[in-house]
Amino acid sequence: MKFIGKLLLWILIAVMIAVLAFYFLIQTRWGAAQVSSWVTVNTDYELNFDLMDHRFSSPSHLILENVTFGRDGKPATLVAKTVDIGLSSRQLTDPVHMDTITLTDGTLNLSPQTAPLPFQADRLQLNNMAFNSPNTAWDLSAQKVTGGVSPWQPEAGNVLGKKAQIQMSAGSLTLNGVPASNVLIQGELNDKEVNLGTIGADMARGSLTGTARRNADGGWVIDTMRLNDIRLQSDKSFMDFFAPITTLPSLQIGRLEVTDARLQGPDWAVTDLDLSLRNLTLSKGDWQSQEGRLSMNASELIYGSLHLFDPIMNAEFSPQGIALRQFTSRWEGGMVRTSGNWLRNGKALVLDDVAVAGLEYTLPQNWKTLWMDPLPEWLNSVTLKKFGLSRNLVIDIDPAFPWQITALDGYGANLQLAKAHQWGVWSGNATLNGAAATFNRVDVRRPSLALAANASTVNITELSAFTEKGILEATAAVSQLPQRQTTVSLNGRGVPLNILQQWGWPALPVSGDGNILLTASGSVQDNAPLKPTVNGKLSAVNMDKQQVIQTMTGGVVSTTPAAEPSASPSP
Repeated sequence: MKFIGKLLLWILIAVMIAVLAFYFLIQTRWGAAQVSSWVTVNTDYELNFDLMDHRFSSPSHLILENVTFGRDGKPATLVAKTVDIGLSSRQLTDPVHMDTITLTDGTLNLSPQTAPLPFQADRLQLNNMAFNSPNTAWDLSAQKVTGGVSPWQPEAGNVLGKKAQIQMSAGSLTLNGVPASNVLIQGELNDKEVNLGTIGADMARGSLTGTARRNADGGWVIDTMRLNDIRLQSDKSFMDFFAPITTLPSLQIGRLEVTDARLQGPDWAVTDLDLSLRNLTLSKGDWQSQEGRLSMNASELIYGSLHLFDPIMNAEFSPQGIALRQFTSRWEGGMVRTSGNWLRNGKALVLDDVAVAGLEYTLPQNWKTLWMDPLPEWLNSVTLKKFGLSRNLVIDIDPAFPWQITALDGYGANLQLAKAHQWGVWSGNATLNGAAATFNRVDVRRPSLALAANASTVNITELSAFTEKGILEATAAVSQLPQRQTTVSLNGRGVPLNILQQWGWPALPVSGDGNILLTASGSVQDNAPLKPTVNGKLSAVNMDKQQVIQTMTGGVVSTTPAAEPSASPSP
């Protein structure tokens, strides 16, 4: 028995010596190389570290120095100066589940290709780490990250696990191409749901704070968000800049506040923007709202050729549509003011009152093409219940027929300018007049027009202007049918007889001043308004010479001298 006891004692001493030897050897570079080699050869992962450190003052912690870890043949998942592994009694039943894992001074690359990782921890702690998550819905790159995930249970497709508390800060961060600094995030993961109770960051020389949630379907709910002093420049167009929002299943905004923001893109910009938006949900290219509100003002807004100064807008959202309580802006040297409603049922824009004053506006060169283009799907019709124009200058620089009207005034009621997604004058009445005008290099004074439109016809009940020496007066009727059948009756008294030639009519064989009587009918095509097909009669009287009568059919003019001069035009 004594021999057996001594044998067991020597065996125990030998085992202890072996353990102590192994303990000291594994903390050498040789031991670290052996452990790294064994893991690399016998698993699907590659591991390299320089030293393993263990201290009896912290017996449950192993510290690895200069660690590189990743899957075989793949870029390294982890590169860290130190990895502190906290052990517990749980290692007896679950060796790969640690108490804590602390990563310091390195880079952690987590992507769907790197998950699942072979170990877990009750808490993953990062100290001054770089964090990258490429090839995911959140293309994330962060530096100087400090914080933790508790518990950390990575799995395929979820590098942070399904259920965890998150608390992290980052010195700098780029998320889906948007940079930020001094970032703070606190929240929790619950399967596919994300609840961010605190979001804070400095971005674009301003700041962002708020709270947000992601639902299981991928839609986001912004409970509150505030952007202050943002200064952001983008190389993307306006639609591309906001394209990420349209890719979400839904975006519900509880309260969004923007203060003193400046945003700029290649064809758009907004300066000194203040915005407040509440209770609006964007989903599948549409929106829904219950008692939503929008208030917005800026010092300058540019979108393509549209350039507004000091725009102010207040609107309310409801299931029925949008109530535009106020819109005012300085535009092209003048002022625009309106209010009204956009009705979801019928997609109709009805403006109660439109006022335009002091405008100095040059029409775009392609305005005729824009006039013929169909309106977007969300805008079926446009109606002005009441409008007023005051002291406006409108110019068309089309070289084929340039014109301008100075000091243009006007008023009207129930004027429908769009129907079935097409611009036009579909109903209502309007009266327009100016101080002076030029039509294809012919100057006139006090031009005036009055019209009344219905479903079948646009009736021009008054069209008049003073020429250099006389007056022109006309009436007309234009059919609303696609053929645009038109009738015109014009009377000129004491006017230059060649005045109509500048406006596309055939030249008269007489000159000087006289009286003109014109009746014509024909078809005016929308795409060629200056080349009508006309049948009618043109009569002219030279006030000093013999009377000449021209009869015009299909654009062919024949002349017949009268037997004697007459003081009035022939019928």
